[in-house]
Amino acid sequence: MKVAKFGGSSLASASQIKKVFDIVQADKQRKFIVVSAPGKRSGADTKVTDALIAYYKAYKSADEKGIHYYQNWIIERFREIYDELGLKSPVINQIAENINHLAQLDLDNVFTYDTFLAAGENNNAKLVADFFNHSGLPSRYVHPSDAGIMVSSDPGNARLLGGAYEHIKYLNELEETLIIPGFFGITKEGEVCTFSRGGSDITGSIIAAGVRAELYENFTDVNGIFAAHPGIVKNPAYISELTYREMRELAYSGFSVLHDEALVPAYRAHVPLVIKNTNNPDHPGTKIVVQRETKGSPVVGIASSSAFSSLYVSKYLMNREVGFGRKVLSVLENLGVRFEHMPTGIDDMSIIIRSRYLTQPISKALISNLTESLHPDEVYIDRDFSIITIVGEDMKEHVGVTARATAALSKQGISIAMLSQGSSEVSVMFIVKEKYEKEALKAIYSAFFD
Repeated sequence: MKVAKFGGSSLASASQIKKVFDIVQADKQRKFIVVSAPGKRSGADTKVTDALIAYYKAYKSADEKGIHYYQNWIIERFREIYDELGLKSPVINQIAENINHLAQLDLDNVFTYDTFLAAGENNNAKLVADFFNHSGLPSRYVHPSDAGIMVSSDPGNARLLGGAYEHIKYLNELEETLIIPGFFGITKEGEVCTFSRGGSDITGSIIAAGVRAELYENFTDVNGIFAAHPGIVKNPAYISELTYREMRELAYSGFSVLHDEALVPAYRAHVPLVIKNTNNPDHPGTKIVVQRETKGSPVVGIASSSAFSSLYVSKYLMNREVGFGRKVLSVLENLGVRFEHMPTGIDDMSIIIRSRYLTQPISKALISNLTESLHPDEVYIDRDFSIITIVGEDMKEHVGVTARATAALSKQGISIAMLSQGSSEVSVMFIVKEKYEKEALKAIYSAFFD
């Protein structure tokens, strides 16, 4: 059996939902269907989830005009799809009632915002299930509480609870095609709690692991994954197969095709995953496996991500001072700042942090606390860095991979601020100034793929 997850672009309109129906009907093994909220129909359009966020803000600020505007906009968006699908059932009334009811929720409840956000996926699942039944494919809408997706009470950052897979497994006993809303689960207290944004991928992965699917298909609007961002590199190489570890590194480093947290449940259950295109379903897509058979270039993909800062701390004989690193990290922890990487020397260390965490008050407190507790020779924050990451499990079997990349950057006159490589040797990160990001990515891509 297969789990198929369809993203927002795949469900943005009636014509797209009809494509989804054809894909599901074409393969009887596609029994578990996870759906996102309707996405953009064009570049200037608005995602339903974004409209729900605006709706919540209007409700929170008691903006009656805004509340009615977004209620009507969201309901009409669903009604337009409903009408174009030729449906006659009361499902649209149920959707309208649910959307309107959101403006009666308790604003003091920490899960109210999550309930607003989840309404896009939840109502779309009802609509899709209704259309599938209307079109002759016996289907059932399954709410996450009925699917057994029990999660922790962490608004916006839900985690699946231990033992949940035992409840999810029962879905195998149901005969219909099951339509499950993505993005959220239910707490022990019955509250709606969402995964991080883009979390419908996580739901699909959880269901695939819970029912022990043979394959998890993630349908989007691209044919698969490419070796670099097509918006930066012209006609980048197509990746037919890569491992979960490689995909995790690429997703973390800037590849937005798949939510990076979505890989964990399927990986642990050894369920292979394939990225496919709703608009071109016959294309084989990119398969993600525990261990790949294809060999070739030591590098499978190159990703880039911007908006990083470097916290630099220097102190003579730092390496002899017991607990120095712990004290630095304790200051970060006390200020609620998380770090990404930490290249070190004998007398200094650089801690790479996403710039959004270093607001002016936090930065000031960070420098002050480090100065007071460590008495460093030098401490400052340098901003506007990007990270270029080369990824490939075969890199450790090839000599000179890092040298090829650094030579490519040198040829373009791009200085490397820092370099970081984990002990797993799956990835190497080159930290450069943000203004050189695209040029650096092109140079490294050319070194390995042209």
